[in-house]
Amino acid sequence: MLYREAGQFKASYKEDQQILPIRQDRIGMAVILAIFFLAVPMFASEYWLQAILIPVLIFSLAAIGLNILTGYAGQLSLGSAAFMAVGAFGAYNFMLRIDGMPFIVALILGGLCAALVGVAFGLPSLRIKGFYLAVATLAAQFFIVWALVKFSWFSNYSSSGVISAQEVNILGVAFNTPILKYLLTLSIVVVLALLAKNLVRSATGRRWMAVRDMDVAAEVIGIRPMRAKLSAFAVSSFYCGVAGALYAYTYLGTVEPEGFNLDLSFKILFMIIIGGVGSILGSFLGAAFIVLLPIFLNVFMHTIFAGNLPAGLGSNLELIVFGGLIIFFLIVEPHGLARLWTLAKDKLRLWPFPH
Repeated sequence: MLYREAGQFKASYKEDQQILPIRQDRIGMAVILAIFFLAVPMFASEYWLQAILIPVLIFSLAAIGLNILTGYAGQLSLGSAAFMAVGAFGAYNFMLRIDGMPFIVALILGGLCAALVGVAFGLPSLRIKGFYLAVATLAAQFFIVWALVKFSWFSNYSSSGVISAQEVNILGVAFNTPILKYLLTLSIVVVLALLAKNLVRSATGRRWMAVRDMDVAAEVIGIRPMRAKLSAFAVSSFYCGVAGALYAYTYLGTVEPEGFNLDLSFKILFMIIIGGVGSILGSFLGAAFIVLLPIFLNVFMHTIFAGNLPAGLGSNLELIVFGGLIIFFLIVEPHGLARLWTLAKDKLRLWPFPH
């Protein structure tokens, strides 16, 4: 088989600690990036770019943020959508109130605002964990959305609370077409995903995993749980904040509190559960699964019933099938889609010998 690592020798620790130590993985990643950066913009329709690929990328980034907190640091959160809202409104207000504010700088500042809010709501994690921490972060979801609605300064005193996002302009180039928005979103997601992959392999990531596995033992060996937990909340909220700003600017085109409701938080949680908790790759797989499966079910239902299915019944059937598939998948493979890919790679590396 092509997927073999025999003869690939490592002559230094640096080579051995690469993100993709096997040559086939590096070639495969280069091919995948070439497809998404070059082939997809050439052949994909505007519908695929705007309605499918862009939300998959944005949700993947938000799922990476939640995975850092829940998968790597072991802190359960139900407030991901609220931190996305902070990032979106932060970027909007920075661009609105500071003349000449570059979009990328506003994006980073919006993420930093989300990080500060995440640290504030992460303080209860120093005393509580598990279900009780999830309830505390759920309070963040309701409080932040309420604050954004109650204080109209955040929405520039809009009577409806729904405001149009400013035009994205970088170095004089207006990103106002689906192709340009897709390429911008893809570039940001790739860079942040690479940073996240390196971060979880660093000393900081190992501290997160030590606190996740056994916080008392981690404290005994010199790890400070307070610093580890709050840093996880900060980094996770930063990623969610950047995802929220992209969600408003490159996908919705509007900045509104209701776009970041509790359903979105649960959707992001389902993404990391299905894709794989504690896996960067799983965040992408879970986001693709959650976004694409309802579309596939919708097409499948209309094909089976030849378009004669009532709209209300069709949507309910989609929800039933969608929920049933999620439960079935969690029973069959509780470690997510990323685990299936890992098992497939292990079998390919040893084929045709038994594993």
